[in-house]
Amino acid sequence: MTDPRRVLVLAHTRRPEAREVARAFVKELTGHGIVVRLLRAEADDLDLDPDGYDPAVELTDSETDASRGCELTVVIGGDGSILRAAEVTYARLTPVLGVNLGHVGFLAEAEHEDVADTIEAIVHQRYTTEDRLTLDVRAFVDGELVYTTFAVNEASVEKASRERMLEVVVEIDNRPLSRWGCDGVVCATPTGSTAYNFSAGGPIVWPQVEALCIVPLSAHALFARPMVVAPSSVIAIEVLEGNQGSGVLWCDGRRSVDLPPGARIEVSRGLRPVRLVRLHQRPFTDRLVAKFGLSVAGWRGTAEQRNNARGQGEIT
Repeated sequence: MTDPRRVLVLAHTRRPEAREVARAFVKELTGHGIVVRLLRAEADDLDLDPDGYDPAVELTDSETDASRGCELTVVIGGDGSILRAAEVTYARLTPVLGVNLGHVGFLAEAEHEDVADTIEAIVHQRYTTEDRLTLDVRAFVDGELVYTTFAVNEASVEKASRERMLEVVVEIDNRPLSRWGCDGVVCATPTGSTAYNFSAGGPIVWPQVEALCIVPLSAHALFARPMVVAPSSVIAIEVLEGNQGSGVLWCDGRRSVDLPPGARIEVSRGLRPVRLVRLHQRPFTDRLVAKFGLSVAGWRGTAEQRNNARGQGEIT
């Protein structure tokens, strides 16, 4: 007897629309014989009776082990919810399928109105997966490793006090690059290039490009431009001893650790990728146009390109 298919469902259960969509996924997936797993706290928020479904809904209290044995994770919410799902599934490389209920939702593959089609794609396994580069992040104090984590979008070193600048030296591949008095430094992946990196003036990097971005934040220096370095590079940021205040390391805006003067942060390509589910083979250019609402008025292209775009509803 073969094991049943399993899907982990995570939702931003504080939002009524997310609860509604999550219930729809549970009902439809179990109706097709797929076992749905939920975190117990979220099942309580959804007011679900696990035994009221066939097959019964599985409950777990462990986030770190929640995706064990699951073919994918459906996450319902915005990019913040998808980053949380990446934390939950990171150790097991479980693919993540985002259903967007947020504003931009760059990491999401489906929108609220696509729920029926998304469920059908899961049931019939009409999806692919895409590995995205991550960051491994390490913090040292007095030469001792005090914190290690990963990031999907970015790792940023920022000043802890609004009224003070942060003095840092940036090092690339064991060689010092520049000293900045600044608000901070952002190190981003191509996936995160449309997030904090973009807001800070960094470049948008196509996901197929393997590279790391570095963006100084409000740096007081002649040389303070965004940079793109090799994926094999190791970026180090040292918080100078002369700082009157401390800094803070943030990863994906979700996990943080305080950095005293003298702290050193090393950022490198992650040993594990994050795996995203794709339902459509849509070019990244089209995603940029759709998510940012970019104007393409006047574009002609070739006749074949225009017909393809009209067929996908991109131009009229």
